[in-house]
Amino acid sequence: MVIRRRVRAIVVPAVLWMVSALVVGYFVHQAESGSRGLEAKRVLKVEAYGLTQELNAAKAERSTWEHRVSLLRSEQIDRDLLEERARVVLGRVHANDLVIIGP
Repeated sequence: MVIRRRVRAIVVPAVLWMVSALVVGYFVHQAESGSRGLEAKRVLKVEAYGLTQELNAAKAERSTWEHRVSLLRSEQIDRDLLEERARVVLGRVHANDLVIIGP
C-alpha cells in the first residue's frame, strides 16, 4: 500500500510532465517549420524581396521609356533620338557608321 502511494506520487507527476513536454514540443516544432511558421516567413520574405527588386527594375525601365517618349513628343524634337529612330524604322545606316554583320 505504501509502495503504491509512492509509485503514484512519482509516476503521475512524471506522466503529466511528459505529456506537457510533448505538447510544448509539438507547438514549438509547428512554430518553426509549420505552414505558417518561422521558416515559411523566411521564404516569404525572400520572395517579397525578389519581387520588390523586380518592381524597382520595371519602374526604372518605365521612367526611361517615359523620358524617351517625352523627347519625341515635345515641341522641340531631339535630333539624335529622331535620327536613331528613323534609322531603325527605315533600316538605313549613315555613311560614317561601322556595320558589323554577325554569322
